[in-house]
Amino acid sequence: MTDVLDLLDQGRLFRASGDPSTAARHLAEAAEAAPESTAVLTELALAHFQSAALGPAESTARKLVALDPTDAYAHTLLGRALARQSRHAEALPHLRLAAAMTGTAKAEAALADCRERLS
Repeated sequence: MTDVLDLLDQGRLFRASGDPSTAARHLAEAAEAAPESTAVLTELALAHFQSAALGPAESTARKLVALDPTDAYAHTLLGRALARQSRHAEALPHLRLAAAMTGTAKAEAALADCRERLS
């Protein structure tokens, strides 16, 4: 069995080099071995999102939110995955939470964009 940390590192390298699809394959294997690892699931959600696999990105982000409802980044990932699927009404609460938790300009911009698309 390949070590989870090796798979995580490989996934990160592929994602950083611009190959999120290959990264997702490595990270999915890591997620099978460590299904409650937020580090692995966060990287996997990002890889899915960056490769436009929005259904898997949403599913993985939902797992992250379930594991830790106070994780602002998990709410951001879920909100962005939903918004990219034009499910803005579903994305809004997650983006609103993320913006309230972080107070960053980036989170506020994602929230504003979602609100604008709902109008």
